[in-house]
Formats: sequence, C-alpha cells, structure tokens
Amino acid sequence: RESDHRAWTPVSYTVTRQNATVQGLTEGKAYFFRIAAENIIGMGPFTETTKEIVIRDPITVPDRPEDLEVKAVTKNSVTLTWNPPKYNGGSDITMYVLESRLIGKEKFHKVTKEKMLDRKYTVEGLKEGDTYEYRVSACNIVGQGKPSFCTKPITCKDEIAPPSLDLDFRDKLIVRVGEAFSLTGRYSGKPAPKVTWLKDDIVVKEDDRTKIKTTPTTLCLGILKSVREDSGKYCVTVENSTGSRKGFCQVNVVDRPSPPVGPVIFDEVHKDHMVVSWKPPLDDGGSEITNYIIEKKDAHRDLWMPVTSATVKTTCKIPKLLEGREYQIRIYAENLYGISDPLISDEMKAKDRFRVPDAPEQPIIKDVTKDSAVVVWNKPYDGGKPITNYIVEKKETMATRWVRVTKDPIFPSTQFKVPDLLEGCQYEFRVSAENEIGVGDPSPPSKPIFARDPIAKPSPPVNPEAVDKTKNSVDLSWQPPRHDGNGKIIGYLVEYQKVGDEEWKKANLTADSCPETKYKVTGLTEGLTYKFRVKAVNAAGESEPAYVPDPVEVKDRLEPPELILDANMAREQHVKAGDTLRLSAVIKGVPFPKVSWKKEDHEVSPKADIEVTGVGSKLEIRNTVHEDGGIYSLTVENPAGSKTVSVKVIVLDKPGPPRNLQISEVRSDSCYLTWMEPEDDGGSVITNYVVERKDVASAQWVAISSSSKKRSHMAKYLMEGTQYLFRVAAENQFGRGPYVETLKPIKAIDPLHPPGPPKNLHHVDVDKTEVSLVWNRPDRDGGAEITGYLVEYQEDGADEWTKFQTVPMLDCVVTGL
Repeated sequence: RESDHRAWTPVSYTVTRQNATVQGLTEGKAYFFRIAAENIIGMGPFTETTKEIVIRDPITVPDRPEDLEVKAVTKNSVTLTWNPPKYNGGSDITMYVLESRLIGKEKFHKVTKEKMLDRKYTVEGLKEGDTYEYRVSACNIVGQGKPSFCTKPITCKDEIAPPSLDLDFRDKLIVRVGEAFSLTGRYSGKPAPKVTWLKDDIVVKEDDRTKIKTTPTTLCLGILKSVREDSGKYCVTVENSTGSRKGFCQVNVVDRPSPPVGPVIFDEVHKDHMVVSWKPPLDDGGSEITNYIIEKKDAHRDLWMPVTSATVKTTCKIPKLLEGREYQIRIYAENLYGISDPLISDEMKAKDRFRVPDAPEQPIIKDVTKDSAVVVWNKPYDGGKPITNYIVEKKETMATRWVRVTKDPIFPSTQFKVPDLLEGCQYEFRVSAENEIGVGDPSPPSKPIFARDPIAKPSPPVNPEAVDKTKNSVDLSWQPPRHDGNGKIIGYLVEYQKVGDEEWKKANLTADSCPETKYKVTGLTEGLTYKFRVKAVNAAGESEPAYVPDPVEVKDRLEPPELILDANMAREQHVKAGDTLRLSAVIKGVPFPKVSWKKEDHEVSPKADIEVTGVGSKLEIRNTVHEDGGIYSLTVENPAGSKTVSVKVIVLDKPGPPRNLQISEVRSDSCYLTWMEPEDDGGSVITNYVVERKDVASAQWVAISSSSKKRSHMAKYLMEGTQYLFRVAAENQFGRGPYVETLKPIKAIDPLHPPGPPKNLHHVDVDKTEVSLVWNRPDRDGGAEITGYLVEYQEDGADEWTKFQTVPMLDCVVTGL
C-alpha cells in the first residue's frame, strides 16, 4: 500500500519462492509491503515492512568522464578540458578530481586541491622537459567514480601551431578610380607568423597612398585614391617556422577608357556620306568597351552633330553630308564607367572620288511585235569605275511602277530584246547603268509604244451613202473596211467636192474626230450639188478613198415633229423629295424642232437643268421639294407642225405642320388636345401623329403618343401645378413633318367654380345700431381655398342690398345701422 493510503493492494497470489518483484510503482512515492504464507488449509498471518520504502533508481558512483583533451601546452603548464560522464550514477556530480603521473613513476597524484566543478583546468608550475599523463574522475554523493582514459604523454615545452588565415575579401574586387579600398583579415599561428603583401609577385611598400597595418591577430592593406596602375593580383602571405598560408585578390581599378587610337582613316568619301575607321583605345579602363560615340562637324561651324552612339565596331558610315563642305569627325569610346576623351579627325571634303554611272540618254525602241520590243541605248559616263551591268525596266504608260525586264546581267551589249509584253498594251522603257559603286540614275523614259505586230494601211471603207440632208448639211454613213492592216482603225477622213470643181475639201481635219462610221458634213450651200468620199485611217496611214455613188443636192427635207416618250414621261410621275426628277423624250423632225418646257403654262423653275440634243431633250431637277410638283409639258415645233405632251409630277415629301392646335378640359393631371390635319399631306396618306409635351423648366421634349391616327389626344399623368407646352407633328411614309407648338404654356390645375353659400347664418347679439352675426363654412369651396366672406344688409322693404365689408372669419359685427 502507499504510505498515505490504508487500503492494501494484492501483488501476487502464486509466488512459491521467497522473493517477488513488485511492478507498476510510481517513482518518488513511498510504499509499505506485507507477505503471508498459504497452504491447502488456508492463509497464515501477514508480516509487514517496518518502515516505508521510497521508490527510486539505485544510486552508484558516476561513469568515467569523456573526451579528456589537451588544449594548450607551454614549457611550464598544460591546459586540459573534458566532458561529463554519460551517466552520473543517479546523483548530481559534486566535483571532478584531476590526477597526473610523471612518466617513469607508478602513482597518480591529485592535481586539484580545491573542489572543482569546471571541466577545464590549467596545470601550472611544471618543469620544462618533463613528460606527464593525465586522467580525471567524477564524484557524486556515493563517491568517486572510475577515472577517464589517460591522455597521451605530454612533454612541457612551448607549443607550435601552423599559421591560419581568415580573409574579409573575395577573389575579385572592382574599384572606381579615385576611390579607396582595403584588404583585411585575421591570422594566427605559433610562433607569431610574419605577414607579407605582394602585388603581381612584387613586394608592396608603403607610400603616401599605400598603408599597411598589422596587429598580432589582424592584417590590413589600404590604398587611398586608387589609380588604374593599382590594378593587379594582390597576395598576402602569413608564414612561421611550421608553414605558410596565402590569400589572393584580383583588384581591378576601373575608369573610363582612354581615347580611341588614331588617326581617323577615311575609307570611303562620297558627296553625301563617308565611311571612317579607327583603332580601339590602348586602355579600355578595365571594362569592356560597350560602344563608340561618333559626331560630325562642319569645319566652318562650331556645332558638333551626333551621328550614332550605338556602334561597337571600329568603323562607321557618316551620312547626310552636304557636297563640297569640309567635315571633321570625333570619336569617343564608352564603357560602363564613362566616356573617354575624343579622337578628332583631320578635315575632309564631301565629294565623290568615284560615283555611280551617269544616266543613259533616252533609249530608242525598234522591232516592236505583239509580245516583244528591242531597246537600244548609248553607253553613259561610267563614274570612274567600269560599268558592270545595265538594268532595263518597263512599265505600262498609265501605271506608276517600273519593273525589271530580267534579273540576268546585261553587259557589254547596249541593246536588249524585251520579251513577255501583253499585246495591245502601251509601254515605256528606261535603262540604268551599274558599277561597283552602285546603280546610277535611270535614263528618261522612251517614247511610248504599243505592243502589236507591224501594221499596213487599211482597205477603203465599204458602201458609203448619203442618208439625210438639210439646206446646209448632208449625213453620210458607211461600213468599216474589210481589212484594218493589223492596226486599229483610228477614225475616218470625210472629203467633199462641188460638182464641176477639181479640188476636194476636208470635212474633218483629223481622223480621230470621226471615230464612228457616220458623219454630218456641214457648211454646205443650199441648192448646190456635191460629191463625197471617205478614207479609213490607222497608225500606218490613210486608205484609198471610197466614193458615195451619186452626187447629192443640198436642200431641206421636211418632216413634222415626232415625240417618243421615255418611261419617265408617263401620265403621272412620283418623285421622293430630295431625289432628282428626270423627264426626257426622243425628238424627231426635219428640220430639228424647237423645244420648249412649261410647268402649268409658266416657265419652269430656274433650278431645272434643260438639255436639248440632236435626238431629244431632257429636263432634270435635283434635290426636289414638294413645290416642284405640278403638270409639266414638252412642246416641239418646226415648220412642218408641232406636238405637245404633258406629265403630272407628284413630289412625295413629309407632311406639313398640323393646324389649329387647341387645348381644353385642363385638369390637375390631364388636358385634352385637338388639331386639324396639315394643309399639305406631302403627296402621301398621313399614317399617324406624334404628340410631345415639355415641362416649361425642362429643355427636353417627352413623347406622350407616337401612333395616334386621331386628331385629338388626352394628355394624362400631368404634375399638378406644373406648366406645360405641347407640340404635334404629322407623319407619312416619307417621314415626320414639322411640329406645331402651343403658343403659351398651360398650368395643370382643376378648373375653379364659385363656392357654395355659407350655412346657418344667424345673429348672436343685437344693439340699437349694430348686429353680431355668425355662420358656418359652405359645403363646397369651388376647387380653391375660400379667401373671405362678403357681408351685405338690406333694410326691410327695400329692393337693394348694401355691401358692408368682406371678412376672413366666420363672424362679423355689422355697424352703422
């Protein structure tokens, strides 16, 4: 049982030995135990432990300390350290005992006199040259445990340690010119090492800018206001009798580059550009050249102009020069750290040493066929370099783009047969010459040629005849020639001869003035007889003449006028407003009739364009309006008679404004609008009316009906007390006409009526000259607040009522009676 409990707990019933192990106890608690023997008859009395037993692990001496090491040795001392034992025996360590034994002796002697808990101890007062070994033991409450394993034999003499080196800088260091830098670190070693600084294997010496500082544990090399020459591989060496250590740092002191190396070489000089080259700087400033900056200057001006700052090559084209001017070029090198001083060239004049060839003279075209032509030219001046190629180009006359006729070189021949022409197209050709400098300007274009086979003169026209005549003209007609000579017929030449004369006169001077197979010969004399002949003309020349078989007597042939109406002269013509009205008719008659247009027996509008030709007449009115409608008549008249036709024109337009817009039946939330249809419906049935209203205080009109076919509308949903304007427009299939608007706003209020009579009038007091009256409010106020009551009195027997006064309240004292 636990010491603070009374109840016993059985541990085992089947123990036949004289011992037992009790498990499941709690560490730190106190217990009592009792034992009884048992046989077949029963259990005997218990025997109980006399005192409580506290449960804890058994305590032993500690294990041996671990890792006994010698940390330092001098000629008269040894410093040792160790770690605690893995197991303290179940009780805290109370002290350590350090022992030493002189080699050659048997016994260990205690070194520490005082109680020691530290795990580091320096044994002093030793004799130089003696050799010892050491061990350490741990003690706890039980006693002293086993000693540790012994150290190796240690001889008292000064310690030797090879140098160590711990640097604060990396393998590489970049410093800007003018800045300071330092290389620092820590070192150790026994005996004290010697510190040496080298730069590129040469010992560094102190001067005004170079400072070296060394303490027993630190080292430092500092350089003030660094220059490019401070770049190099720095090495620090730490050395003593046991060895040496080295540290390295590649220091790069960077600066802007030195100037590019001259002179500037002018590789090419032309009238408008130069090509120059130079050498890179001797010193790139410790950083790669990123680009060169090139500038140019007219030698007679002070302004430097930029050319480029983006080139990394040591050559550059200087463009946009003026021919004959002298120029200087200056070049800077640039790296990450700045721009060098410039390299400036000598002056150089912009002029061509060699140039492209001149433009050839205008080429000549020969041997033209339907798909080819031969271009011939003379050799131009070659510009100082031999011509290596000619470039022949073609273009259709109406086109703008020139096309090379072949990619193959043309040289030394100065003519070329151009293939692949399109038959009938008109072409021009030009030629350019090329040398090693480049391609020269093209020649002037050749004269245009048509791609077609060579042509001959055509055969004569066929079957010429006189088909009409007047008192001063004859109309001729014929068929084209049977053969056109492989050339297009340009036109015809018509000639006439008075009978009895020998000379033929030309009716037209050029063939292209008569391109068709008919011609009217004018300027003839009435009553005379003439002969006529016709020639066909192509590019090769005139054909033989073809003659009209019989002479023709010149006199008028009378035919009455005749009108052949076009579709737009039907009985009624509808035109939408804004469109163009066209009326036309074919007119016949000999002599050609006089033409006159009328609109309802008056002259037509000045905006009408009237055109009369030899075969008819046309009337045209653009942008028609409704007023252009009406009855138009066309009259033609000659000595043989006259003829008139009429057509009714209706111009369809939007309707006019509605008329007589009236507003009635005004209420607090509605009113009634009425109006009359427009005087002009635009030539089309009115489909609907659009009604809109507007609050006087608003700028916006609001539609209240857009589909009403009636000429009235009840405007609802008005705001009481608000003033409104209304407007109405008519619509037909051609659009919405203008609005008609109310002249003055109406106010949305109910109509006013006189109030009803006051009720229950009676007197409440009477005096000899006055009466006090009271009454009640009337049943109805007539739609507005009652503003007062008019009191009148009448003497008994009299006919007239006398007004006394108007009072605001429901009582009054009538005085003066």
